[in-house]
Amino acid sequence: MRTCLLVMLWASLSLYVDNMSITRRFVVEMGEMEEEKEEDRDGGKGEKLLKRFKRGWMWNQFFLQEEYTGSDKQYIGKLQSDMDRGDGTLKYILSGDGAGDIFTIDENNGDLHANKRLDREDKAFYTLRATVVNKNTGIKLEPETEFIVKLHDINDNEPIFTKELYTVSVPERSNMGTSVTQVTATDADDSMYGNSAKLRYSISQGHPYFSVEPDTGIIRTALGPGEMDREKREHYQVVIEAKDMAGQRGGLTGTTTVNITLTDVNDNPPRFSQSIYQFSVPESMKAGTPVGRIKAVDKDLGKNAEMFYNVVGGDGLDMFDVITDKDSQEGIIIVGKPLDYEKTRSYTLEIQVQNTQTLDTRFLGYLPTKDMATVRIGIEDVDEPPLFERASYMMEVKEDAAVGTAVGSVRAMDPDGYNSPVRYSIDRRTDLDRLFNVHSGNGSVFITRPLDREEAAWHNISVIATEFNKPLQTSRGPVYIRLLDVNDNAPTFASFYETFVCEKTKAGQKIQTVSAVDADDPAGGHKFFFSLATEGAYRGNFTVRDNGDNTAGVLTRRSSYSRLHKSVYLVPVVITDGDFPMQSSTGTLTVRVCTCDREGNMELCNAEAQTSSAGLSTGALVAILLCVIILLMIIVLFAALKKQKKKEPLIISKEDVRDNVVSYNDEGGGEEDTQAFDIGALRNPEAIEESKQRRDIIPSDTLYPPLRQTVIPSRDNADVRDFINQRVQDNDNNPTAPPYDSLATYAYEGTGSVAESLSSLGSASSEGDQDYNYLSDWGPRFRKLADMYGAEDSDCDS
Repeated sequence: MRTCLLVMLWASLSLYVDNMSITRRFVVEMGEMEEEKEEDRDGGKGEKLLKRFKRGWMWNQFFLQEEYTGSDKQYIGKLQSDMDRGDGTLKYILSGDGAGDIFTIDENNGDLHANKRLDREDKAFYTLRATVVNKNTGIKLEPETEFIVKLHDINDNEPIFTKELYTVSVPERSNMGTSVTQVTATDADDSMYGNSAKLRYSISQGHPYFSVEPDTGIIRTALGPGEMDREKREHYQVVIEAKDMAGQRGGLTGTTTVNITLTDVNDNPPRFSQSIYQFSVPESMKAGTPVGRIKAVDKDLGKNAEMFYNVVGGDGLDMFDVITDKDSQEGIIIVGKPLDYEKTRSYTLEIQVQNTQTLDTRFLGYLPTKDMATVRIGIEDVDEPPLFERASYMMEVKEDAAVGTAVGSVRAMDPDGYNSPVRYSIDRRTDLDRLFNVHSGNGSVFITRPLDREEAAWHNISVIATEFNKPLQTSRGPVYIRLLDVNDNAPTFASFYETFVCEKTKAGQKIQTVSAVDADDPAGGHKFFFSLATEGAYRGNFTVRDNGDNTAGVLTRRSSYSRLHKSVYLVPVVITDGDFPMQSSTGTLTVRVCTCDREGNMELCNAEAQTSSAGLSTGALVAILLCVIILLMIIVLFAALKKQKKKEPLIISKEDVRDNVVSYNDEGGGEEDTQAFDIGALRNPEAIEESKQRRDIIPSDTLYPPLRQTVIPSRDNADVRDFINQRVQDNDNNPTAPPYDSLATYAYEGTGSVAESLSSLGSASSEGDQDYNYLSDWGPRFRKLADMYGAEDSDCDS
């Protein structure tokens, strides 16, 4: 209690001392010098002394308490000038932040008041300026001086957290003292003045699970791993309190809520809800069909609750399997192999379950990480259709087998205990040509029509087995019949052969190689023999040589043939295979007699000769190429002559002396001859004709207006650049200009040359005496020229 009284007394004294600071004198030097006569009392000499009087405001800064709740204006202090004699001739004027609105001053005595309730958190200080003027004249008596009004802070703001609600998480089974999150609060009060903004954090809700550090606001777990178990409690709501005044009594407080969730760790193994499962399944169930589902429970979440099942024992280990449903985490038992009630009527399975993720075994103790369950499956009897002894049948028969020959047999029986008789039939959709049939009683398959391997080497049929007493009980057995090859086809030429022979040849010349094909397929492969037919009339002209590799060559037996005598020979070739029974055929080779060159290339045959076996000769190709070249040369020459006839010269008449290309075809009479062309156009731009009609276009007065007259600069001040630019503009603006580029002559040397023109045509004093000494000043090259002309003048004078 005594401490609180001392603090209140200290605060009151500090405010009193601050408000009384107006009595302190802050002297401002004014810079004015004032003379005053004063007698020195000590000396009595009556001397005149010069003294400097310093005037100053009696304030530097003021302090004002914020959040004033009084009904009257709040007195701040008094402003007083050294020049104020109390006679009412001075006037105090205030300006700056809030002057006239928030702050007012008594213009007569300088009392300063605050008109409004101020908040330091909005504005901590105000800068004001004051001056003193003569009330009658309005003249400033002193320069404007600046001062500050500061607001004293009071604890009027409670702490505020950056978030009203925090949502965080921490793993379950965390150790004591594990950091969860950090909360932060701020206080708008002045942190530099007292403890108004000094905060302390505490927890008002959430014990004994969590704690908070008073200075930092860090929230930590307060219990050990054994207590922080998500499976027992997952969500916690913690209320954190922040208090100013360093947490002392009387401070303001602010609160925030922190929702904490314990995240899952894999600390629980899966467990079956029951130890024994029972299912029943009909024996007709196909492999891969589900039998039933078993379920294990894991208290964890997400990936930590994922598990897988597998069969580890039992007499049904090979007959059944188990897979895991990823969505429901259930074990699905499926049939692995076909079931038979007559063989086995029940099975037992031992199924194990475990997590897919690594299990945290710190808190399991001696508990197992896996779980086991027993599954008993009973097989139900089903009235089944006849069952074939084999899944499929393979049979073989020769293609020349007689109708009625047995190919093989099938056998089926009723798997049930009734042992019902079975009858057989063929599914005609698999034997549309009705080549086979089956004995209904014993299942013997036999031939009903002749077979041909070359048409179809395999026949796939289905045999249907049906119970006599239950016609709806049927089953099908696939039968694959392979036809064995018999040598019943003669070999033939592989293609149609046609060749030629030259009239001039040599005996024994090969003219064609032939080969053969056979539709049969002997086990040892084909072997063909070739020979010339014995009854042929051309044995004296050609012969056949067997190459021993299923090919043969046809050779000539004469050195000359006559195309006029006989142009075509048909050579019969006998082809025989090597199988039993032996088959043979005769193929015909067409041979045409042609005229050939020395290299044996065909040049000429009769109209029936083939075009594919012989091409054009080299001489014929050269002749054709020469004809094409000559034809192209004639076309090019004709086009060139035609183009030359159409071309006309731009300048038709010699008298066309416009500003285009001018033709001078004579040497002229030298500089004395002025009749060949107008020399005035070269040396005097003013002498150019005003307008000339173009001779390369058709003039028309109605279509083309007269040329714009251009003022040519005088010779005294014109230069070459201006002259050329002017002529270019005239030609560009000329409406009678041709639509193609033409050469314009701008024969003007310009002005400004000291030597002027060296031609006698443009020299006004060519006949008079001239002084050439100035050429010596141009350099060594012109000095010799000056000596030459000077010597000639001296010779003339002498």
